[in-house]
Amino acid sequence: MIKIKQMIILFATRRSWSTIMLLLLLTLVTGSFFPQVVIDTDPEHMLPADEPSRIFHNEAKRKFSLSEIVVLGVINEDNPYGVFNPDTLKRVYELANFAKTLRWDNPDDPSKKDGVIEVDMVAPSLVEHISQDGPGAISFDWLMPHPVHTQDQADVVRAKVFSNPILAGHMASQDGQAVCLYLPLTDKYQSYRVYSALHEKIKELGGNDEYHITGLPVAQDAIGIEMFSEMTLASPLAMGTIFLLLFMFFRSLSLTFLPMIIATLSVVITMGAMIGFGYEVHIMSSMIPVFLMSIAVVDSIHILSEFFDHYSAEKGRKETIVEVLNILFMPMLYTSLTSAAGFISLALTPIPPVQIFGVFVGLGIMVAWLLTIMFVPAYIMVLPARFFSNFGFAKRRQGKSSLMAKVLQKTGGASFRHAKPLLAMFVILIVVSIWGISKIQINDNPVKWFASSHPIRLADTALKDHFKGTYPAYLILESEGPETYLFESEKRKLGEKFIAFADKLTPEFSSAHTIAKQFLVEFMDSQQSGISEQDFLDRAVQLAEQKAKNSDDDGFYLYEEFANFFSLEKEGQKPFKNPEMLAYLGGLQKAIKEAGLVGKSIAPTDLVSKIHQELTDGSEANYRVPETLQGVAECYMQFQQSHRPHDLWHYVTPDYNGACVVFMLSSGDNKVMEAVTDFVSDYFTKNPPPMPVAYNWAGLTYINVAWQNQMVEGMLRSFIGSFAIVLIMAVFLFRSVKWGVLCMVPLTITIVFIYGFIGLIGKDYDMPVAVLGVLTLGMSVDFAIHFVERSRKIYSETGSWRETLTRMYGAPARAITRNVLVISIGFLPMLISALIPYRTTSLLLSSIMLLSGVLTLVVMPAIITLAPKWFFARDKVVVPEESTATTVPVEVNR
Repeated sequence: MIKIKQMIILFATRRSWSTIMLLLLLTLVTGSFFPQVVIDTDPEHMLPADEPSRIFHNEAKRKFSLSEIVVLGVINEDNPYGVFNPDTLKRVYELANFAKTLRWDNPDDPSKKDGVIEVDMVAPSLVEHISQDGPGAISFDWLMPHPVHTQDQADVVRAKVFSNPILAGHMASQDGQAVCLYLPLTDKYQSYRVYSALHEKIKELGGNDEYHITGLPVAQDAIGIEMFSEMTLASPLAMGTIFLLLFMFFRSLSLTFLPMIIATLSVVITMGAMIGFGYEVHIMSSMIPVFLMSIAVVDSIHILSEFFDHYSAEKGRKETIVEVLNILFMPMLYTSLTSAAGFISLALTPIPPVQIFGVFVGLGIMVAWLLTIMFVPAYIMVLPARFFSNFGFAKRRQGKSSLMAKVLQKTGGASFRHAKPLLAMFVILIVVSIWGISKIQINDNPVKWFASSHPIRLADTALKDHFKGTYPAYLILESEGPETYLFESEKRKLGEKFIAFADKLTPEFSSAHTIAKQFLVEFMDSQQSGISEQDFLDRAVQLAEQKAKNSDDDGFYLYEEFANFFSLEKEGQKPFKNPEMLAYLGGLQKAIKEAGLVGKSIAPTDLVSKIHQELTDGSEANYRVPETLQGVAECYMQFQQSHRPHDLWHYVTPDYNGACVVFMLSSGDNKVMEAVTDFVSDYFTKNPPPMPVAYNWAGLTYINVAWQNQMVEGMLRSFIGSFAIVLIMAVFLFRSVKWGVLCMVPLTITIVFIYGFIGLIGKDYDMPVAVLGVLTLGMSVDFAIHFVERSRKIYSETGSWRETLTRMYGAPARAITRNVLVISIGFLPMLISALIPYRTTSLLLSSIMLLSGVLTLVVMPAIITLAPKWFFARDKVVVPEESTATTVPVEVNR
């Protein structure tokens, strides 16, 4: 390693221009891949392609023709009639007609169109009004086939809407002040395009209505569009702030550019390589530049800080930079390796975008280390000599002590003199933080990734005030009844039921009983024991139909009745034609609504109940499931006579063995979705369904829960793995368990403090928070390793912890402090971003840097002070002939 170090240093200082050109060439090559970038914000891709919940979600979408939905809300709180006034309804009609046109050619298949699916839209002009058309007959008409012109006509529309429980509270709010248009999409990636087109149309409408567009697809697609525009504003501000801070520290414009150059080259090389290898840019990988900039700047600031403190005109820049690199090469290599290992350990998580993020940040850290080691000395060597005429700590201060030096002097003295009280105080804070950790609430919601003033967030809030639910989640039910095998006893029971049925036919067919018994004897004798019920019934139907063909008129009709009996028995096996099963779903809907967990739900029960209501007398009392299988079948058949018969297959499968219940949740929060799934699971446990059915969930709201659960578990596993890897590496690098463990102290306390604070303030544990926990590994251990490595080196020269501490709070502590200040202040401008993940990253990154720096400079020396002989027991003391280190006296005794 020593030979490699010397080779790198010599090449960078002797062949400076060659070094710079080689590194710039590498940057140009990797940067050439940027035009190939592909953005991906699909939450499904947070899960592996073979993840069961993702596979089931896509199967359910295909089976029930489900689509992602853009919700367009129109609100009028000023008009006494709410949205049910002629002017608003005209605009709603116009918007619905416009939304139907939002279709574009599919670039991959010219025969297909992308955009809004007109036939599945929900809007007043595009839904059915179901009403009676005489006794036992139903009329299907468009609810609002034309724009209304008078208030009387608007009142009729309102009455029609609220006469249908499926539409009331779903398409129109119960208070009558809002109406929602639901626009299903061929592809969720079209959502932002639809969102933008609707906004342009709304500008033309005028009036005093409020318009709001929301939905998870809109939020997710908007994040992909806006995260880059946000970064183009926030990142330059962050870099500009860092630049100003560095200039304040070093007062050399040419050298202040150096960390900026290193950070930029590191980001370009890493992101270019990632894009070149074919990886898409997800919300996670979009934050790689933020992480890399912070780490790359840290390394270069360490070198610049030491160079600034050691430089003098007598030594010159070459001798100084070689001296600094010899001092910092190993500490920087150690910190880079441990930080990279911490991030690469994210490959242990089961979330592909997080894996990619971790691996490329880890690789980027090593790229930044190599650039720092090679580019910094090469850059310094090609600068004109006049740039260093008034450079260096000694030259600037000329015996005067800076404010930073005075503060560090006090800090070092306090850590030495008050070690026990300081550690006791931190122990108390740790206990409080652990209590805060117990209060952490795991939750995420892509809509809440936008600032509260963002239009998507405002839309979510406004519609929530009028509708109790606009976020769909799909409960998918499927028959799971195993084949029922009929033995002799079961055959006899079925035979008795058949004879009882035949007896009811005696008034019409006098010989029905006798013929039924003969049919049964003939059929039973031909069947084996243990035959499945399905096969048994199929054969019974076939035999009855065969006999009907070979009989006279009376016999034909009688055998047709026999065939109908066995057909009905077979149909009765289909859960979602069964009245008891549909009534069970109705009970579930009622219970979950009373619990306040969903604002609205739509199930096959609602379709059947509405048709049954209108087939009878239209009264509310008859909005219920028919009592017979034939009645349910009639309702399904009647619904298929409507203008939108395909709507039926959104709720049941054609064989009636599967069903879909749509729950409209009040929020896209994961905790709301989890509360619903827990309630349903508990309901099924306490109230077993009348027929054996399996159930599972689909929809973006549920997919968010699925990947977040994996994220929490994966991040915990990754953090434990990272912690273990970093600890092992620290022990290996220092050849000492005690020093390795000591390096983990700032890291551990930082983790506890940060997450304790998050729990205490009630901040949700979401994706950015989870990932930033791993960042703590890299940052905290970075400063700790520098502190330990420099302390041991200085102790080998002094043989005294007191003297070591005095020198440590000179140049080494200044380097650490400069890094802490630059990053903790430099990334605060990202708080202006409209995306909450970037704000969270900014705030937590700054907090982590500040806290880990304070813990490194306060807690670590206090711990060593309690047992310096134990820590330095095996460290050899080699007093150098001449020391060139700059020292600042530390008050260790009064």
